[in-house]
Amino acid sequence: MANIVKRDQKRQPTHPGEILREDVLPALAITVSEAAEGLGISRQTLHRILAEKLSVSPAMALRLGKFCGNNATIWLNMQRTYDLWHAEREISKDLSRIKTRKVAA
Repeated sequence: MANIVKRDQKRQPTHPGEILREDVLPALAITVSEAAEGLGISRQTLHRILAEKLSVSPAMALRLGKFCGNNATIWLNMQRTYDLWHAEREISKDLSRIKTRKVAA
């Protein structure tokens, strides 16, 4: 049986760029330039992800999954969680005014 980790919903999720910046690149002991070259992207693109200014797209998730030896789903899930958390806060007032409808059984 898989262990399910519950995340504190009040705490902002970590952007995938922070994981790359703080954990992955230091663990690999490589520079941003080396990582960008290995990923087949520009240094500027990687810098924007590391600075949390650019989201991880499905194509980038595939590159990161291959580069890090895990999979694209991990990177997409991190980005999705981050984006949903921010979107929910941005439109929370609108959401509170939407009535939930249930389909008749």
